Amino acid sequence: MNKIKSPNAFFDTFDEMPNPFKNPVSSLDHIAGDPPADALSDYQYASEFIFSYRGSPDTFATYRREIEHFLHWCWLIARKSVNKILRQDFESYIEFAKHPPDLWIGEKNVARFVVRSGDRVANKEWRPYVSSTGEYVVSQAAIQSLFSVLSSFYNFLIQENYISSNPVSQMRQKSKYLRKHQSQGKVRRLSPLQWDYVIEAADALAKEDPAAHERTLFIMTALYAMYLRISELVETPRWQPQMGHFQMDQEENWWFVTVGKGNKEREISVSDAMLEGLKRYRASRGLPHLPSPGESSPLIHKTRGKGGITSTRQIRGIVQKCFNLAGEKMRKEGFTEDAERLGTATVHWLRHTGISEDVKSRPREHVRDDAGHGSSAITDRYIDVERAERHATAKQKIIR
Repeated sequence: MNKIKSPNAFFDTFDEMPNPFKNPVSSLDHIAGDPPADALSDYQYASEFIFSYRGSPDTFATYRREIEHFLHWCWLIARKSVNKILRQDFESYIEFAKHPPDLWIGEKNVARFVVRSGDRVANKEWRPYVSSTGEYVVSQAAIQSLFSVLSSFYNFLIQENYISSNPVSQMRQKSKYLRKHQSQGKVRRLSPLQWDYVIEAADALAKEDPAAHERTLFIMTALYAMYLRISELVETPRWQPQMGHFQMDQEENWWFVTVGKGNKEREISVSDAMLEGLKRYRASRGLPHLPSPGESSPLIHKTRGKGGITSTRQIRGIVQKCFNLAGEKMRKEGFTEDAERLGTATVHWLRHTGISEDVKSRPREHVRDDAGHGSSAITDRYIDVERAERHATAKQKIIR
């Protein structure tokens, strides 16, 4: 199986994917190989399912990846249409997803499609799977994502009367591939020391090059202080964050209105420190120190061109630069282990860090509402008191 040629990308990018509802798929000419019977229907339904998640670039990318991987396997390995897949077939797919053919694994992310002679064509350098370390390893989180997305896909197909049962849900409850946890996993976040170095790095960049990096400082501050998700800072079809979304109430308290996970709108209370950060950022853009009602200026502006940032990848790059600079300084100053742990951090850790710090001093329900948690049980995950007490009682255990 390791000699099987890598397939082309089946689906285009967030910005380039055509609307399958308006323009139904008429051929599979861009797909190499010999697709099985019903492949055209598979592709049409898959396109509709993926396209329906265009409200969030990150969710779109996740769903596209999982569906694309699955279709690659169905058509090229199992030689079956999606509507012919049984539970035992899906178990074979999980094993395949854990150990894909070597020729299907690339060393870096490259463009799915390229423009040649005016036509958008599949990039021959693209690979379905990527590993920069030389060894492809699938995490438990990746397996859970696979199960979740494909189960949703099959439920969608049932609703469309394309299939009658969901092979994923049939094996999900007692699957050997999914671990069950006794308790919620530890929340991934920065330590106070790591956060100090990270925000200092952002501040240093802003002082060195205000035109480029006052925006960087504001992004870091907003992700931490308002518990924002990365998708809440970029423009998408469902949400265009603007300066006017900072709003003052009758008591002269400031709030930030956003649309987050599940397309839910929420109000976030804005601290005095966050408001000062907003004033500084606006001053760097030549705007009045506070937003006016209904102001349409983009919240996170492009440094080149007009409008707001539309790519979560760009935000990630900005945050990663701060992480990298902070890590370098920590190593120079002797905090090697802290720097190594910081090297594993992601953008979402900033949201977790802000929540974790605030839940120490703010009422739990206030943090819950600002974070947009569906229940207090989710917010409770950020409280370390019980965990710390549990460990304290174990410290003095005598073995001999």
